[in-house]
Amino acid sequence: MALYPVVRKLLQKRVVLASASPRRQEILSNAGLRFEVVPSRFKEQLNKASFPTPYAYAMETAKQKALDVARRVHQKDLRAPDIVIGADTIVAVGGLILEKPMDKQDAYSMLSRLNGKEHSVFTGVAIIHCSYQDGRLDMEVSEFYEETLVKFSQLSEELLWEYIHSGEPMDKAGGYGIQALGGMLVEYVRGDFLNVVGFPLNHFCKKLAELYFPPRPENVQRVKHDSIPPVDTFEGLSDLSDVEGGGSSPAHSQQGHGTKDTHAKGTVAGLHSSALLEVIDGFKASKALFTASKMKVFDALGDGAPLSAVDVARKIDASEHGTGRLLDACAALGLLEKTHRGYRNTELASRYLRSDGEFSLHSLILHSDTHVWNLFTHLESAVREGTHQHPRALGSTADDPSQGTCRSQDQKLRCLGAMHGLSKLSAHQVATAFDLSQFTSACDLGGCTGALAHELAREYPGLKVTVFDLPEVIEDVKRFQPNGPQTEQVTFVPGDFFKDRLPEADLYILSRILHDWSDEKVHELLSRVSGSCKPGGCLLVAESTLDEEKQAARPGLLPSLDLLVQAQGRARSLSEYRHLLQAHGFTDVRAAGTGNIVDVILATRTEP
Repeated sequence: MALYPVVRKLLQKRVVLASASPRRQEILSNAGLRFEVVPSRFKEQLNKASFPTPYAYAMETAKQKALDVARRVHQKDLRAPDIVIGADTIVAVGGLILEKPMDKQDAYSMLSRLNGKEHSVFTGVAIIHCSYQDGRLDMEVSEFYEETLVKFSQLSEELLWEYIHSGEPMDKAGGYGIQALGGMLVEYVRGDFLNVVGFPLNHFCKKLAELYFPPRPENVQRVKHDSIPPVDTFEGLSDLSDVEGGGSSPAHSQQGHGTKDTHAKGTVAGLHSSALLEVIDGFKASKALFTASKMKVFDALGDGAPLSAVDVARKIDASEHGTGRLLDACAALGLLEKTHRGYRNTELASRYLRSDGEFSLHSLILHSDTHVWNLFTHLESAVREGTHQHPRALGSTADDPSQGTCRSQDQKLRCLGAMHGLSKLSAHQVATAFDLSQFTSACDLGGCTGALAHELAREYPGLKVTVFDLPEVIEDVKRFQPNGPQTEQVTFVPGDFFKDRLPEADLYILSRILHDWSDEKVHELLSRVSGSCKPGGCLLVAESTLDEEKQAARPGLLPSLDLLVQAQGRARSLSEYRHLLQAHGFTDVRAAGTGNIVDVILATRTEP
């Protein structure tokens, strides 16, 4: 399949590549394509865990990069490009999506996961056709992805570190570049070699031929964009020379390759019937995960050799038939690996689903099963009444809805474990979103088990952190404390942040607190923090946010419904948080995305 017949059709068109990658530029240039390079400024903050497959995430990221460039070029030049090409390459292994390492230690972690194993390299590609009609920019998007399987040899630590110290891994997805020194790590490749380099040229040529020489127009699936929502940020339109970024975080993984289209806005807009059926059946997937966690399936599998359904059934005291069906469901969800030898945990399951893991979400899953599930069965009542459903679902009449969730000691510990796991999930990203080394004291209001406080202590040895929470919370936090010298930097103080005097600190922290409360309570709390914070001090806020059109900023998160059913509060956009903080004397409000479940805002207290 040659690109040249299509190139002739593109000679008079303005083609823009939305990527700063020199490898993609070289591949397309060698194929004879003439194009401009405008790197995307799309902040890759999509929640990877919300996508059913790694390639779905890669295609959505590629699309958002291309849409960002198409819109910005049009605004800057008052002329739309004819075609914009976006691409995103990721590596997936055992349930984890790996992009570019953040540092050498991150590169080592990535390469260690790949060592001696076969993994998938996915590239999502978006081709945008732009037109300017009736005073507006219209865009049509065609998308596809390509998968290549790569196997690493079993490598020594000395060889891995030698490769890392070469500096080559730092701007490569998965921490290696197959076209250069990284080629020495690879035992074999199955599929398109150029896809591993960074761009699936063969598939791209076929897609262009399909678009420009279609045998049947009805076979070409494209999504029309009348207008594209901007990425939520406090920044305005910036210079086109800024480059695209990268990162890594866990996500569900399933294998597959071919052509697939995704959608313009959110996770439901533009759904095909098959995707709609997935939404309809979504509760079944949740219940399968809840049941497997409750029965400790992932604990039973451990990190050892694969086990048969009979072996697992014996360990969890269940029927062989029922256990086999549950294991198959978990494998279909990408939580388990199934081979002829039996079932085993994926990396994702070992890290997050075993009850004894450092980053275990086991308690959060059980809390969702026993508490959140019951609340959401009353969603219709919440919509009709506009109130949380604790009285109906749990018999709680407390002003603070959370007080109705922990009526026994077991329930209380499960709630604390759920909050601990959720906080651990984003603690590192929150602690490092901004450089906080200038602070010597911090107070984490409602800091619960201190997961964030201990992460701050690890990152900033000179920082003393006070966790300020209710007495009934503080009395049970000992079982959640880590080992290590940084524990001496963290102190727990009992108190109610609505009633008691707040501890003195240079930096106050409200992590996943404000969304739980009514506007009246939020203003009351911020007023108390403002009164305690000295001029020059700061407030750090971490929250899941909405975009500026009041849609969930991350696909798969439903903060508005969640808060309607469970709490008195509401989700807000970043600009709403900025205005809220400014109203209480905090200026120089800066925001940073974490690529995780929260965004982080740092605001400075000015003179009253």
